[in-house]
Amino acid sequence: MKPVASSFKPRLFGSLIFALAAAGLPAHALAQQKPAQADLEKHKTTPGGQYEPSLDVLMGAGIEIPGRKPGDPVMTPDEFRTATQIYFERCAGCHGVLRKGATGKALSPDLTRNLGFEYLRDFINYGSPAGMPNWGSSSELTEKEVDLMARYVLLEPPQPPEFGMPQIKATWKVHIPVEKRPTKQLNSLDIDNLFSVTLRDSGELALIDGASKKIVAVIKTGYAVHISRLSSSGRYLFAIGRDAKIDLIDLWMDPPATVAEIKIGQEARSVETSKMKGFEDKYAIAGAYWPPQFVIMDGTTLEPKKVVSTRGMIYDTQEYHPEPRVAAIVASHYRPEFIVNVKETGQILLVNYRDIKNLQVTAIEAERFLHDGGFDATKRYFLVAANARNKVAVIDTKKSRLVSVIETGGQTPHPGRGANIVHPKLGPVWVTSHLGDETISLIGTDPAKHPESAWKVVQKLKGQGGGSLFVKSHPKSPHLYVDTPLNPEAEVSSSVAVFRIADLDQGKPQYKVLPIGQWSGIAEGQRRVVQGEYNKAGDEIWFSVWNSKTQASALVVVDDKTLSLKSVIKDPRLITPTGKFNVYNTRNDVY
Repeated sequence: MKPVASSFKPRLFGSLIFALAAAGLPAHALAQQKPAQADLEKHKTTPGGQYEPSLDVLMGAGIEIPGRKPGDPVMTPDEFRTATQIYFERCAGCHGVLRKGATGKALSPDLTRNLGFEYLRDFINYGSPAGMPNWGSSSELTEKEVDLMARYVLLEPPQPPEFGMPQIKATWKVHIPVEKRPTKQLNSLDIDNLFSVTLRDSGELALIDGASKKIVAVIKTGYAVHISRLSSSGRYLFAIGRDAKIDLIDLWMDPPATVAEIKIGQEARSVETSKMKGFEDKYAIAGAYWPPQFVIMDGTTLEPKKVVSTRGMIYDTQEYHPEPRVAAIVASHYRPEFIVNVKETGQILLVNYRDIKNLQVTAIEAERFLHDGGFDATKRYFLVAANARNKVAVIDTKKSRLVSVIETGGQTPHPGRGANIVHPKLGPVWVTSHLGDETISLIGTDPAKHPESAWKVVQKLKGQGGGSLFVKSHPKSPHLYVDTPLNPEAEVSSSVAVFRIADLDQGKPQYKVLPIGQWSGIAEGQRRVVQGEYNKAGDEIWFSVWNSKTQASALVVVDDKTLSLKSVIKDPRLITPTGKFNVYNTRNDVY
């Protein structure tokens, strides 16, 4: 991350200490010592710290300095706006928009003022082994910016504006009404084997034909598309950006094009569509980080139907939380329900869309802080990582109840959708890797035929190291793939580990390393390799070679049977490719 330009104006340090003292801070708060420099290696930004989602799309929200109080540090409007931008980009993902705390500690003024300016400045500079990035000593923030942020967290936090139904409706646009859309597929594409590829930093997605490996369309979207999801029929593709903008793309058109769009908030990550029989393509749902809410929409036009806030009580402490963000959303295959995961309250909401006028929501107490997950092979059980607590919660979507909360045995599980494989000895298992260490955990998912293994970590594998974001397999594949794009070692982050499933009953199963970055032919950059995605047939797997916006990136296709290079897709339009979503596998929850 590049440092954000600061409008800091030099001032006497002593004047700030005087202001703090005048505010009545205890003397010890003004004399905190900076951390010892002998073990700065422990303070380097962790893979989890690098990946924590930021809220950098809130910059244009019209935020002003809250009402000043006696003893507040002096800060100009320009400095405040710069500090707010830095905070949203780098801090809000952990500490929350309102600084009430999330995966990171609360930073409200009643706490920060007891710590004092010097302590805050040094802590921001050097970080901590517990996960606070070393923003200053890593040169990700300048000395002036560190100083600025220490003053900023002593002030009352600003609150971005709300985004209710009037604001949502004002963004809704139908470019092509349903009655004017084609009644049959106009192009000759094999839609089921089409890949939707996120072009993160260009605000676009590329549609790539799975057979020819050619880009068939590049479509403008919201900022940094997080995921693509498909309607039950496979006709419509929903792409949601981090700026909470949803684009509805009709894949029947020639070429495929956006037919409707909407913004459901100011920051978001998740979108899904109804899959229950009788409700195919009827509804879509999207969840926001800010404001904390979810929105139910018409599945063919994106017309907003209902907005529901997720603010409420934390499940275990029963304390009110003002900004519980909506993480992953999936659609049940057994009931007309959306499964909505709320990060900070640790609640999983089962939203029944049979009658949205009289909406029924079942709240299940799970664990904090819910992030991402997927179904087991039967699509009955949903497994989701509570990654700050190193646990996975299991929901029975047929009976709408919590089954178990499982310790994963690793640091910060990050499964993506996870991977379903059949263990040679233990039967069906679901797999997650971890951001914080090399652990790959296998959880039994067959209570009928393997009750002794069900809802337990039945095996732990060791991969290349921490920094993993996704694991991947396929019902037809003999392999399990584990990426490590956030590992600090370039050789590790540019490769993937592959386990042979048939060998998992051995004492210490060994993995094979595929040098994806090297195979891409790209010589510059760290060449982070991320997110394997299978084609429809399940006989090849695609990986993104993810460089910076100004460097070359590529997609590398691997033959799943031979684990050899099959194809490299290069195109100047492939700017920072990250997530890839095969239409067939995504709409059918195959992973």
